[in-house]
Amino acid sequence: MDNVNKEWVFIINPIAGNGFANLLVPKLQEMIQKHNVNAEIVFTERSGHATQLSQQYLERGFRNIIAVGGDGTFNEVARPLIDNKEVTTGIIPAGTGNDFVQILGFPNRFSEKDWDVFFNRNIITMDAGLCNGMIFLNGMGLGFDAQVAAENFTEPGMVKRGSKYKYIWHIIKTLLFFKEKRMTVITETGRHETDCFINTISIGRRFAGGFYLTPKAIANDGLLDVCMIKKLSLFERFSILLKVPEGRHITDKRVNYYQTKGISLEFPEIVPFHVDGELNYSDRFDVTILPDTLKIIYNPDGNHFFK
Repeated sequence: MDNVNKEWVFIINPIAGNGFANLLVPKLQEMIQKHNVNAEIVFTERSGHATQLSQQYLERGFRNIIAVGGDGTFNEVARPLIDNKEVTTGIIPAGTGNDFVQILGFPNRFSEKDWDVFFNRNIITMDAGLCNGMIFLNGMGLGFDAQVAAENFTEPGMVKRGSKYKYIWHIIKTLLFFKEKRMTVITETGRHETDCFINTISIGRRFAGGFYLTPKAIANDGLLDVCMIKKLSLFERFSILLKVPEGRHITDKRVNYYQTKGISLEFPEIVPFHVDGELNYSDRFDVTILPDTLKIIYNPDGNHFFK
């Protein structure tokens, strides 16, 4: 047996997907046995714990460090593995939105075939983004979606939402009352001011469980995809958002969509923003691309977002 197959660890966030990740453990154990890999299974106990566990298993020499959970869990697991060419990572989706796994060509929930493809260990190298020193693998956002997160989260850094109905209420309330803020955009071509309804900077395409805000994003092209939606009336907000699930909004004249290797944003006051769904606050954002920085398991026959 290939020696690398003796070096797997699965880092499980047991509360991901309202407890679905914990219920997945027997199936994971069955698949580990079926595919004859010598693996350890460990559980996170608090926010940030997945990063600590990932670092510990990296130092112990494990070479396949896998997250079982949602996008936030994977972000934590991947942080110590950035720019490490010896280690492979991956995700078994068990969260609520599971937006990141779409990049890899896997579905929200694994079928028997998906488990087989996963353990076949097809590897590709992908980019990551860096915002104010924080890694993102799917994307970061400012404006409307960040305000929804701020309304629904109790404190910075938390990723656990309340009930579905409470979340929907926050979306509706924010749609009705959100006020765009002026911001300065700094690029290679200079500085300009604009209003921000939604400002998404991404590696991946999908957010919030089905909104394709950056539908052209390729996860290993060395570029960030930027979708800036300008100030909108209430009617325009509903009109634009109805187009987003299919990515049709990018042809609208109120949408500025482009690709870049880096961008900086300045606000006159501190505003909320999210990084792979994790809430933070700042008034200055320096965002850059980290090309070819993460080795990851993907499905080469799936609808992945790689070139």
